[in-house]
Amino acid sequence: MPRQETYAKVTELIVPFNKKGATITEATRFAADLEWDSLTVLDFVANIEDEFDVIISMNMQAEIKTVGQLVDVLERLTATRS
Repeated sequence: MPRQETYAKVTELIVPFNKKGATITEATRFAADLEWDSLTVLDFVANIEDEFDVIISMNMQAEIKTVGQLVDVLERLTATRS
C-alpha cells in the first residue's frame, strides 16, 4: 500500500476518536494534541491492528508519538509481509 493510502486510512480511523476536533497532520501527537488516554490508545491500536492485519508491540507503541511515526511503522510492518 502506498504511504499516502496508509496515511489516509490512519486518519480515517482517527476520526471516531478525535473528540477534540483537532486537525490531523503527520505531526499530530496522540497524547498532546488529541489528548488520548491509555484506554483510547488501546482501542485505537486494536482498530489499526485489525485494519492493517499487523501487531504493534507495546515497545513500538511507546515510541510512536505522532501520526507520521505510526504511518512509518505501518509501512515497515506491512512491507515485511510482502
